[in-house]
Amino acid sequence: MYNDRNDNSFITLINAAGVALAYGLLGISLFLSTDVPLATKGYWGMGILLLTISLINVVKYRFDAKSSEDRIHRIEEAKNEKLLEDALSETSSS
Repeated sequence: MYNDRNDNSFITLINAAGVALAYGLLGISLFLSTDVPLATKGYWGMGILLLTISLINVVKYRFDAKSSEDRIHRIEEAKNEKLLEDALSETSSS
């Protein structure tokens, strides 16, 4: 279990570095582009930031839904196990 956490944090670090590099390269290309007006550069920048925020929200909501679904399954399994234990204890005491 401990190794999984290290692997996940390493993969997260690589992804974060990739996103930072992509933003940096995009910023440099927008800054150095002389053919594109400043208003268009700002529009592109806002669009990219809003897209990033939307993608973060989509991932977060999907993760929350999956977590909620897993929690419901664990509760149902515990309930079913308790019902089985109660049924077995009733038959063994009778």
